[in-house]
Amino acid sequence: MSMTPEEIERRFVYHAPDERTRGIHEEWRHHERWYAEHLADFAPSRELSLAFTKLEEMTFWVHAHIARNLTAHE
Repeated sequence: MSMTPEEIERRFVYHAPDERTRGIHEEWRHHERWYAEHLADFAPSRELSLAFTKLEEMTFWVHAHIARNLTAHE
C-alpha cells in the first residue's frame, strides 16, 4: 500500500480539537460511558471482557475519525 505524503500527514500528526469537534468528542464520550456502565451490570465473563475490549477499540476509532476528518476540514 502506497501512501501519499498528505495521507501520512493526516494519519500521523496531532489534530488539535476546535470548539466544534471538542463538543463532538464529549458527546461520544457520554455515549461510550453509557454503554460501559450498562455492560458493567453483567456478571464477569470472557464474553463481557471481549465486549469491553471492542467498546474500547470502537472508542479509539470514533475519536480518530473525528480528529482526522472533522477538525478544520469542513
